[in-house]
Parts: sequence; structure tokens; C-alpha cells
Amino acid sequence: MESRIRVLLLIVPALALGGCSLWPFGKKPRAEPAPVEASAEDGRAPAVVEPEVVRRKIKTPRIKSHDFEIGPYVGSISVEDFGVNPAYGARLDYHISEDFFAEALIGRTTAGRTSYERLSGGAQLLTSSQRKYTYYDLAFGYNVFPGEVFIGRRRALNSGVYVTAGVGSTHFAGDDHFTLSMGAGYRLLLNDWLAAHFDVRDHIFEIDLLGSNKTTHNLETGLGVTVFF
Repeated sequence: MESRIRVLLLIVPALALGGCSLWPFGKKPRAEPAPVEASAEDGRAPAVVEPEVVRRKIKTPRIKSHDFEIGPYVGSISVEDFGVNPAYGARLDYHISEDFFAEALIGRTTAGRTSYERLSGGAQLLTSSQRKYTYYDLAFGYNVFPGEVFIGRRRALNSGVYVTAGVGSTHFAGDDHFTLSMGAGYRLLLNDWLAAHFDVRDHIFEIDLLGSNKTTHNLETGLGVTVFF
């Protein structure tokens, strides 16, 4: 009898403790923590930001694919011992590739008087027809520094610095002289068919006016325009 009473006393507390855990008004459920935004400080990858970039419109130059250009030029030439004189001429270029081109030139000037002629008063080393200075050159050119010239913020013109070297003939003082020519120039494309040029050249040849051969350097500068065709 006593053993039954002891068992009963042990069962009643056990049921009471179990019922507390099932009681609907027990402990409140824990709230889940709010999500934490990712950041670079805690080692997690940051959220992806979609860029909103307005693309700039680019206008490409419409340069015609013609290989020839032709045009006149004017300038001055320093005929050694005969002063600086106005010169004019024409050029024809053929663009072999993007870097190389061939060039044909013809130019003319009239040589002035030497210092000896001015000081002597009436002495004349050359006649009027002999003072006509005409040259013909064939040269090859190389575009050294192609680039652009910016005019304001919205306009850019293609340009380039080039060097030339060639041979030719110079008719002066009543004779024809084999001539070496070397030079450099600057080309500016004004639009897709017109270009402006600034050139410096040296025409080198030997001449015999006073009984001995002399190598002369005749420096020329010129401004010109050419059209592509």
C-alpha cells in the first residue's frame, strides 16, 4: 500500500511539470533578427549597384578613300647668293599606304641680284632669262606624327607631320642641275576632301658661276591647299 502511494506521489509532480511546457500561455517565441545589409567591413560582398551612364555620341571623320591629292602653293625661296624671292608651284601626291606617299612638285621663282651686283653698280652676272629658277622634284614622304587638332570642345580636325626626300632637276643660270631635296611638312584636313599644307624644303645642287663648282642650299617655305580625288 505504501509503495503505491509513493508511486502516485511521483507521478503527480511529473505530470504537473510536463503540463507547464505544453501550456499555451508559456514563453513567447523569440523574434528572428532583422537582416543586416551586407557591407565591405564585415567581409561580405556589397549589394550590386546598376550604373546609369549616358553614352556620349561620337562622330567619326568621313575621310574619302581617294589616294590622290593635288593643289597649288605659294611661298618664298632663298636662292643662295641671290636673296629671298617669292615662289609658287603645284604638287601631286599619291598615298601608297597610311604611312607612305609619293610626291611630284613643280615650282618657279625669279632670282634677285647678288651683293656683288648691287655694290658694283652696273655689273650683271646673269641675264633676265637666266634668273628664271624652275625646279622639278620627285620625292617619297613618310607620315611621322599623325594626330588631331581640337577646335573648341566639339570639333576635331585630323592632322599629320611628315618628312620627304627625293631627287629632281633645277633649271637656273641657263643650265639644268641635278638636285637633291629634303623637307618636312604639316598637313591639316579641313574636311573630307580638302587639306591645308605648310612645307619647308631644301633644294641642294652644284652650280658654277665664277669658274668653280659650289654646292648651294636653297631653302623654301610654302603654304598650299590640296583636294583629294
